[in-house]
Amino acid sequence: MTQVDISELVFEVLESIKQKNVIPLGSAFPSPLLFPLNNLARTMASSVQIMDPWSSIDNLSTGDANLRRQIALRYMIDGLHVPADEIIITNGALEALNLCLAAVTRPGDTVLIESPTFYAALQSIERIGLNAIEIPSHPREGIDLDAMEMAIELHKPKVCWLMTNFQNPLGCLLSDEKKKALVALITKYKLPLIEDDVYGELYFGDKRPTPAKAYDTEGLIMHCSSFSKCLAPGYRVGWVATNRYVKDIERLKLTTALSTSTPVQAALAKYLQKGGYDRHLRSLRHTLLINQIKFTEAIARYFPEETRLTVPQGGYFLWLKLPDGVNALEVHKTAIESGISIAPGPIFSAKKEFTGYIRLNYGHIWDDRIEASLSTLGAVVRNLVPE
Repeated sequence: MTQVDISELVFEVLESIKQKNVIPLGSAFPSPLLFPLNNLARTMASSVQIMDPWSSIDNLSTGDANLRRQIALRYMIDGLHVPADEIIITNGALEALNLCLAAVTRPGDTVLIESPTFYAALQSIERIGLNAIEIPSHPREGIDLDAMEMAIELHKPKVCWLMTNFQNPLGCLLSDEKKKALVALITKYKLPLIEDDVYGELYFGDKRPTPAKAYDTEGLIMHCSSFSKCLAPGYRVGWVATNRYVKDIERLKLTTALSTSTPVQAALAKYLQKGGYDRHLRSLRHTLLINQIKFTEAIARYFPEETRLTVPQGGYFLWLKLPDGVNALEVHKTAIESGISIAPGPIFSAKKEFTGYIRLNYGHIWDDRIEASLSTLGAVVRNLVPE
């Protein structure tokens, strides 16, 4: 399969989830019905009325000062000291990630990524003209650090791009010990790390998992996150926290997107100031955990016995290993014909690997329609098992 075919497949998956009659199990987003959109709308209406006209010019590329202070406060609550002037507001986490990538690379450079990895990372790397080196990751333990060090010595990469908390698509969570070992490794080689942490707030345990950035003493980690997956989908507000590269990223922001929507930033800043965000997060986590349980039970009922899956400690993705001989692309093709979207494994690899895997999204409100789609999907997989 060519790279063009993979790009077209990603586009097909993204297009399918826009259709209201398609069950969006292949979506990368949770249901917008899970978010306090009415409260956000009221906050935006009131914040716009009192917004300083000069705020559209002040902090043009870095972002709303109040919002940056609120984000810095949340870092502090989690035990990280991140000054507000080391935070740059972006148009979603994807812009933050792309700005970080552009700040430390030039076309032809090499980037280390985990495998499987989120397809947007592959598309960004290809668009900038970089070379991706894939490092295997375990569904529970995450990236193989021994393989990563071997790749560093062999390929001399300029940066690595990793998800340390509830990785997409695997759902794996690096332990604190492994995050410390990861930071020690990049420090040894003076290798920058783009830490993609958009799912960190969606944990099912007692506390938010610590970002790898908490252990970084050399300023090598650019920590990226957003409100899109946990509070305000469609508002497209993310950020990057960095100190060593803050000026480079700020200049890139100024010469590309220039700024992020000022009214949206003001509304989010006011919402965070008023409180209620953590209450919303607790409710969202509870819903996602219940959904995960219902999905795993349904998969056990409807899918072939040989199916294997990860059960992550947070996020909203399940990574399924299909029975031997079942091709994920065939499952995708047949599922779409039945009005069900899935994410087939090959879109998560530059080498088009993982043909026997699929990713399912359990971040949508559970109902009879969702259960029926899993029953249908299980039948599709059964029919594709070789005799």
